[in-house]
Amino acid sequence: MAGVTSNDKNLELLSSLIENWEDETVEFKEAGNDFDTNKIGLYVSALSNEANLAERTSGWLVFGVRNKTRSVVGTEYRTDPKRLDGLKKQVNDSTMPSMTFRSIREVTHPDGRVIMFEIPAAPQGMPIAWKGHWYARAGENLTPLSLDKLDAIRGQDQLLDWTAQIVEDAEVSDLSPEAMNVAREAFAEKNASRISRETIESWTDEQFLLHIGVMTKRGLTRAAILLLGKPESAYLLNPLLAELTWRLVGQESAYEHFTIPFVLATTQLYGRIRNIRIRLLPPDELIQREVEKYDQKSILEAIHNCIAHQDYSRHSRISVTEYPDRLEFVSVGSFFEGNPDEYALGGHVPRQYRNPTLVQAMTQLNMIDHLGYGIEHINRSQASRYLPLPDYDLCTPNEVKLTIYGRVVDEGYTKLLMQDSDLPFEEVLALDRIQKGRPVPSQTLRRLRGKGLVEGRKPHLRVAASVARATGTQVDYLQSRGQSDEYCCALITDYLKKNGKTSRTTLNAIVYPALSVELTDGQKGNKVKNLLGKLSRQGTIRYMSIGKDPGWILG
Repeated sequence: MAGVTSNDKNLELLSSLIENWEDETVEFKEAGNDFDTNKIGLYVSALSNEANLAERTSGWLVFGVRNKTRSVVGTEYRTDPKRLDGLKKQVNDSTMPSMTFRSIREVTHPDGRVIMFEIPAAPQGMPIAWKGHWYARAGENLTPLSLDKLDAIRGQDQLLDWTAQIVEDAEVSDLSPEAMNVAREAFAEKNASRISRETIESWTDEQFLLHIGVMTKRGLTRAAILLLGKPESAYLLNPLLAELTWRLVGQESAYEHFTIPFVLATTQLYGRIRNIRIRLLPPDELIQREVEKYDQKSILEAIHNCIAHQDYSRHSRISVTEYPDRLEFVSVGSFFEGNPDEYALGGHVPRQYRNPTLVQAMTQLNMIDHLGYGIEHINRSQASRYLPLPDYDLCTPNEVKLTIYGRVVDEGYTKLLMQDSDLPFEEVLALDRIQKGRPVPSQTLRRLRGKGLVEGRKPHLRVAASVARATGTQVDYLQSRGQSDEYCCALITDYLKKNGKTSRTTLNAIVYPALSVELTDGQKGNKVKNLLGKLSRQGTIRYMSIGKDPGWILG
């Protein structure tokens, strides 16, 4: 029920759901004094199935919001807590397979009481039926679950863990002795409290591989080859490009490919990163302290997460690009469960994984934890060192890009946030986004405005001038790093809304000042080209070549 989550957080969630009105995993109803229980069941089936197809953990049915005006009007539906809680059993009794709400949240809004029913996504391969029939949504309408959606859900139980598949021709001799020694040592450290080192050392290679879950009675799995295979054994994974690629971009350029075994390759790649020492002035101290530009644990955590969660069925390499002020990690495959903020704030524990066999083995070898704490660690590490928080770019379909910054950004500003303002970490996260030109939830934005820390209008928000003056470094940072892709895209679309068809030359002139001063004109031109390409693929803008005056227009 509602007491588990604070009213402020529920209000923030409600605001976010209203902002994303057209989402087929959310339904709003006015539900003044009552609402048909059977109709609730229809929505439970539809929203659960749509959440599954959208790869969301939950769908939402919200009472107390008027559809036409998109405004809160309040509801008197089941004001008795016992009757409201009793709805869970009614839903459970008529759904197949049986399920019920993950939570029922009563929200106190200035304009009235709101009830938010959190509906878990249908399990993999199992659509949810209400009284024997499956439902879905088409826009805002309830419809029977179409055959293509039914097939999509039912086909999920046929999806196999790529890393668990047996490599028919592989033998233990295809594994690297050095990698095996490193793996045994890591396993011994991880399990020191329950298995003695002498016992682990007494195991044969086969027994050790069985213990970490990368070998079965039928043979070695692909996970075994990825983590422990000799470089010359990479062909066993064809057509996968089993590589980690490091690139250096800037005044100097270089690259190197690292193939299997990944147990060794991640440390080798880290050795290529130029982790120089930078100076920081800690709070309440007068002497500067030198620290490494990047936290080694965070970098290895990022690389290991790429390996653990990559979609290997797409046969792509993992890339790490080093810029003068940041590192970018790119892996193929959508963010598998939840969103980065849920992990950053320390509350989300994943229920499933794309590569469970690989994840389990990497956990046993102390390369990752499987409770979702890695993202939280990277965020906290960056904040404690007064560096920008990491960014996750999920805009490109089937690809995740993580950026970790290695340059001091508004050192005094960050100290002000972390020490003088007593802000909770979620607000620190929001302010970090604002200084980068990224969007933040409306409810959080209102709180920051109330504290005098933010000014301007969406999408051109900025840290309040009083804060900027206190730090004196924000302008230098933005000139060096440049604004975010979201900010630059907003410059383009805002200009097209006001001025109509616009030439590429004009758009260059608009966007160039927002890009990093460290980029050459050629690099800036390529950046604008990529931004236009992304907006075009999304259908936001298009190029009109007909007539004497071709140019870009809104889609």
